[in-house]
Amino acid sequence: MTKARVYVTRALLPEAFTLLRSRCHVDVGPENGLRGEDFVEALRGADAVIATSVRLGPEALDALASSCKVICSYGVGYDHIPVEEATRRGIWVTHNPDAVTADTADLAMALMLGVARRLRDCDLSVRNGVAPWGVAMHMGLRVSGKVLGLVGSGRIALAVARRAQGFGMRLAYTGRRRNEIFEAATGACYLDKKELLASSDFVSLHIPLTPETRHYMAAADLALMPPHAVLVNTARGAVVDEEALVEALEGGRPGGAGLDVFEREPHAHPGLRMLPNVLMTPHRGVATPDSLIDMGEACAHKIFDALDGRLPQDCLNPHARKA
Repeated sequence: MTKARVYVTRALLPEAFTLLRSRCHVDVGPENGLRGEDFVEALRGADAVIATSVRLGPEALDALASSCKVICSYGVGYDHIPVEEATRRGIWVTHNPDAVTADTADLAMALMLGVARRLRDCDLSVRNGVAPWGVAMHMGLRVSGKVLGLVGSGRIALAVARRAQGFGMRLAYTGRRRNEIFEAATGACYLDKKELLASSDFVSLHIPLTPETRHYMAAADLALMPPHAVLVNTARGAVVDEEALVEALEGGRPGGAGLDVFEREPHAHPGLRMLPNVLMTPHRGVATPDSLIDMGEACAHKIFDALDGRLPQDCLNPHARKA
């Protein structure tokens, strides 16, 4: 019996696809992914696709229309997959909202702590042999007892809240509506967006990128934050207006930022790279073997379901169905 063919758009940890290979033939794209006609031809005839950050355009979907049962976003985000276009072609689209939670929450806390305690400056001073080490050198912010404002109340926001509780932080959150389950689990109080930005010492973003959330943090929003406050973004780069963020940081409000995601990846805004009060990582929220393997196995189970005609878990368009 011929094995189903699965195309993975970028090279990832090989062990992530051990389970998938037990039943499917797996083709993996290069580390940075293919583009243009090469990408379209690589996709053609695939029974399933695991999509990383490489965007699937109309031509790519056309190449899949006659064969593909499901496109699995490797992570939680799916803004690189045009779900409505896939639906019109009868292709299910899924994502991985659970596998990324713990490690992304860890990184959000690491960025927050790193900016608060100016670890970038401290590390450079030691490496460069700066002396003497004065008491007032690289003064940071205390985290314990401070207010962490969470934008969003989903899985990752909940995981960050639980970690922040261990640091003795006070919690607030905002979103489209109150989430009483989140409140019961964390003790966080609900505030509207303006109240949260104005009253939080740290603000951590945990919302998907949609047309409504693009530039959720614009110039007027950043101006509400206190001069000492820190903005953390491990969600999607475009939920923050990077141009406005550079200007705001240069103007001293907010006081710093920890960023794992950017508007035009793999490039960060040149202004951000020049600012000493910004700590950046290259979209590393799930960069642990544990996460990558968990995500690969989750994709495998969803692909197996789709190949067997069952609705895969975490399907974004359950009404899409091959005839």
